[in-house]
Order: sequence, then structure tokens, then C-alpha cells
Amino acid sequence: MVFRSPVWIFVFLISFCFLTPVQSAEEEMTILGETPPPGFDPVTGKRIIPNKRCLKCHGDAHEKTDTRDDGSIVDIYADPEIIKDSVHGEQACTNCHATIDRVPHRQSPEVVVGCVECHRETWDMHRNDPDEKYERLGVVMETIDAYYDSIHALPNKHDQSETNATCYDCHDAHNVGTLGSHQRDDHRLKNPEVCGECHREQLNNYRESVHGRAVLEEGDSESAVCSDCHTTHQIASPGTDQAKLAITKNCGDCHEEAQRTYFDSYHGQVHRLGYTNTAKCHDCHGSHEIKGEDDPTSEIHPSNRLENCRVCHENANDNFLTFWPHGDADDREKYPGLWFFKMFMQILILSVMAFFWVHVVLWLYREVMDRIQGKGFIEDLSQPDVVYFRRFPVVWTWIHALFAIATMTLILTGTTLLFSHTGWAKAVVVFLGGPEMEGVIHRTAAVIWLGIFLAHLTIAINNIWRNRGSFKWFGSTSMLPNWKDWEDLKSMFRWFLGRGERPEFTHWTYWQKFDYWAPFWGAAVIGSSGIMLFAPEATAIILPGWMFNIATLVHAEEALLAAIFLNSVHFFNVHFRPERFPMSTTIFTGKIPIEEFKHDHRLEYDRLVESGELDRHLVRRPSRRADLAASFITTVLIMSGLALLTLVLIGVMTKPI
Repeated sequence: MVFRSPVWIFVFLISFCFLTPVQSAEEEMTILGETPPPGFDPVTGKRIIPNKRCLKCHGDAHEKTDTRDDGSIVDIYADPEIIKDSVHGEQACTNCHATIDRVPHRQSPEVVVGCVECHRETWDMHRNDPDEKYERLGVVMETIDAYYDSIHALPNKHDQSETNATCYDCHDAHNVGTLGSHQRDDHRLKNPEVCGECHREQLNNYRESVHGRAVLEEGDSESAVCSDCHTTHQIASPGTDQAKLAITKNCGDCHEEAQRTYFDSYHGQVHRLGYTNTAKCHDCHGSHEIKGEDDPTSEIHPSNRLENCRVCHENANDNFLTFWPHGDADDREKYPGLWFFKMFMQILILSVMAFFWVHVVLWLYREVMDRIQGKGFIEDLSQPDVVYFRRFPVVWTWIHALFAIATMTLILTGTTLLFSHTGWAKAVVVFLGGPEMEGVIHRTAAVIWLGIFLAHLTIAINNIWRNRGSFKWFGSTSMLPNWKDWEDLKSMFRWFLGRGERPEFTHWTYWQKFDYWAPFWGAAVIGSSGIMLFAPEATAIILPGWMFNIATLVHAEEALLAAIFLNSVHFFNVHFRPERFPMSTTIFTGKIPIEEFKHDHRLEYDRLVESGELDRHLVRRPSRRADLAASFITTVLIMSGLALLTLVLIGVMTKPI
């Protein structure tokens, strides 16, 4: 037959070859599960191109350039010795130049360097490899994540197909040195020039700065380069809070003492809380053009400083120039006045707290011992007909409640700044709506506190005036300290130590008088310093700038004393001593059981009995509703006070030295 002729058989075989799918060697081996032959990567199946073949052209020092298709001249030289000494010395060229699959390649290939892909693949393969040379890859992966969060990884505004900067725009492609190598030092010194390829204006300003001259002219690798301030990979846009916070933090890596004193200021405390509405380092010193204080063109030169202050404080006058931006209360030589006030306040705090804590401990000991011996005072309130004594008028109840709430609000909103280094302070300021809203709350509470104080003073003066004919300045109902208070104090300590009987008191005890007069001192110190800090421009009209430093210090120290004293000593005297535990509600009911009054103020009780005035002060027992309301308010205030005390003590114990 014709189809069996040799000619037709030949045609059929040729046709069959065309109908059979043609497979590459790589594909065929993949299908058969065979290992690729030499010349192909066993993992990826890609063709292996030895580095020496690449360097035959790219490592030729005599022909460092090539001409592209469009006629442009490009540098194609890669120094073999530099590559050998780099961290990538053992890597194949095509690991980075992933699009090159043959040599020689076309004249102008599309060059795509896959830094991220290569590092990720290598890390995935060697994540659990015990070889130390792979440990650093974990850090590299962190920097990759940081880079993706940076402004450099965003699309370029002028060309959306390109990112703002790639890895090899910043890193020398073939000269990535190992840690501690001279390549790293060289790269650091070149850092400003590398950044300046895109940021020309900033580089020019940097050249004139103290940092730039040290790096670019003197070769000082210890001076600041771009990446020291802006970080290396997680670079944020300079206008963002993230960048402002990072840059200010990074300044402290070199200027530790300056940062420490900065954090003691209002500006620094707000910064440490994570907000940027106060002055940062670069707001005062400049950014790229930082110069020494003696340089007439420096922003901190005396002739320029006032204008710098007026950026925020529009009406600042010459007195602002005497403010100490980095005043250090621990530096006696440089800031003797500030040092003196700090010593005074700390001695005051330690002496007051030491005395009263000893007083508390001894009092607790004595009452516990008396209880054990069956001598302690125990009030029986189970009888429905218990007689009460009117201790406080209703107006004092309201005054005390508002006073307590305002004081606790001031403590909370003030200590968030003072202890801005703590986690609880950051949480509180977020809850309150940020430092600006916190400031509004703080000042509002201060106005309420001062208003209550002045209202009380007005009422007290009016009472004295109305009773001027019979009022005795050092009588039993007077709040003025007298000699008996001193004798009572000594007798109290003898009782504490078991060497005498408990003294008998008049209408007010010596510790109650101390509690009463303490706010007068607080109003003078905290109030005056607070007003100065609230209105700095007005204050500077009559006072020098260094008064702000002193005001900041005494405001914080006195507030700290008040916060600790009120929520520990005062609470014990009123609520926590065994005779009163768990609380006394007298201030909110205005009434005290007659037996309790007789026990605590025996001399006043006897005086009233003798004069026949006692019956005028006797009242009914508080209603159940009034008693429950008073107990609830007292409990809330006690718990709030103890919580504040805990936060304050955490702040004190963890405050950086």
C-alpha cells in the first residue's frame, strides 16, 4: 500500500515529532523527579552562572563603562576585591541580579535586584540553622519589616511605579561590610552623601552644621549622621509625630545629660507621654543646620534665641532668655539657686513624712496593744437611740467633698506629667484625651480648689468678725496652734511608748490643726507656682526666666508631698487607726457619736457640759439613707486616694535618676 511506502513513513515520523510537546531539560527533570545536571541550581532549577563569568566583563578595571541602547554611558564596574570582602562575598551575582539568566546578556537588560526576596528565601531555609553566619539574617528581616513601614517604601509622588528609595539606593550594592569592618565605618562617613543624592537641600544645610563639619571635614565617625537621627530603616515623614518622637529620642543617644534635663521639663514630660505639641530638640536647636551656641547664625545664639522662643510664646520678652532650658537641680556649681530649692523641698518632704510615718506606726502599735489588753475604745452603735454631736455644719461637708475631689483630680492630672516615664501615666493621658485636655482639666480643678479655699477663708473671717466680742484667738475652738498642742504632742508620744496616759484634747487636736494649715502652705507654694507656669508670658513681665525653673521644681515637689501625706497619714488619722477602721463618715454626715466625741475631745466635752452648751450641739442619729450615702462617698474617696497613692509610689520608685 501507498501508506507503507518509505516516503510516507518518513513523513509520519516527522509529523509525530511536531505533535509531541517539547519540554526543556529543566521541565523534564522536574516531571521525572530527577536532579538537574551541573549548571542548574538544585533548589530553584535556575541556570547557575559563576561569578567569574560575570566579572570577566564587570570586573575589568580597563573597561568600567558601557554604552546603552539609547547611547548613554553607564558604569558597569564591580571591584572583585570589594565583593570578596563584603558580607555577600560568597553569594552568586545572580542571587541579587535575579533577572539575568544568561551571559553574555543583551546590552541593556532590565536590572531588578531582589534584596528582599533573597533575604527572605535565605532566612526561610536557614531559620533553624545553628551556623552563626545566619543569625544576623533575623535582624535583617526586622529591618525589612521596618523599611516597609517607612516613607521610603511608599510610591514616589513623581513616578508611582517607583518607590521613594530602594535598598541599593542607600546601601553600597557591592560593598556591604560585616559588623565591625572598615567598610561599615566608610559607609557611615558616606551616609550624608548617600542621603544627599535625594535630599540636596538638607545635605547643604548639614555641611554647615557642627555634625556635618565633624563628619565630612574631619572624618569623625562618632558625630551624628542622617541615620542616627532619622533611624536607618523605619524612616517616617519628618512632619509626622512618629518622626518627631523618634528624632528627639535619638538625640539622647549622644546627648544623654541634655535629654535627662529635658525630660525634667514640661516640654520633655509631654514628649515622653508620646505627644508632640511641645518643643522638641530640633525646635530650639534646629535640625540639619545645628550650630554651636557661640555661632552668630545658630538658633540658640543669644541674639537669636528670643525669636526662637516666640515661635511658641508669641509675647515672650527678654526675661525668657534667662530661663534655663536644661537647668539641672543636681548641679550645685552651675545652678546653685535651683539646687538650693531642691534641697529645701526634699528636706521638707523627708522630715514631714518621716515624722508623721513614725507617728502613724507608733499610734498603730499603741492602739493594737490596747485592744489586746482590753483597754481600747470601742463605740457601740447598735442601739437605735445613740445620741450624736453636731461636729460640722452642712456647708463644711460640701466644702470638704468638693475639696477632696478637686485635690484628687489635681494629683491625677499632675502626676501623669511628673511620672511620664510610667506606663500608667501614658494610659491616663490617653483616657483623658491627650495632654492639652489634661491641662484643661488640671487648671479647672485648680480654679475649683482655689475657689473653695478662698470661700472657706471668707466664711472663717466672717465668723471671726461676727463673734469678735467673744472670739478667743487661742481658745478651745480656735485653729491657731498653742502651747497645749506642744504638750499634747509630747504626751501622745509617751502614750505611744507606754509611759503615760493618752492625753485629753480640746475641740481640735494638734494633728487636725496640722491638716488644716497644710493647705495654706500648699495654696501659697503650689498655687503661686502654678499661676506662674500657667501664664509664663505675663509672669516674665515682672520675674526673670529662671523663676520658671524654680516654679516647676517646687510645684512638683510640694504636690508630691501633699499626694503622699493626704493619702497615707491623713487617711490613717481619720479612717485607718483601729478605733476608726474601716472609715469615719463624720465629715459627710456632720455628726459624731457622743461617746466618740467624749473620748476624742474630752476637754471640749467637759467645757460644754460645764457651760451648759452641750445640749445645743446634740442631734439625732443620721438617717439610714444619709449614713449609706456618706459611707458610699467615703469609700469611693478612700479607694481613689489609695489608688492614687499606689500610682505615685510606683512613679517615685521607678523615676530615672
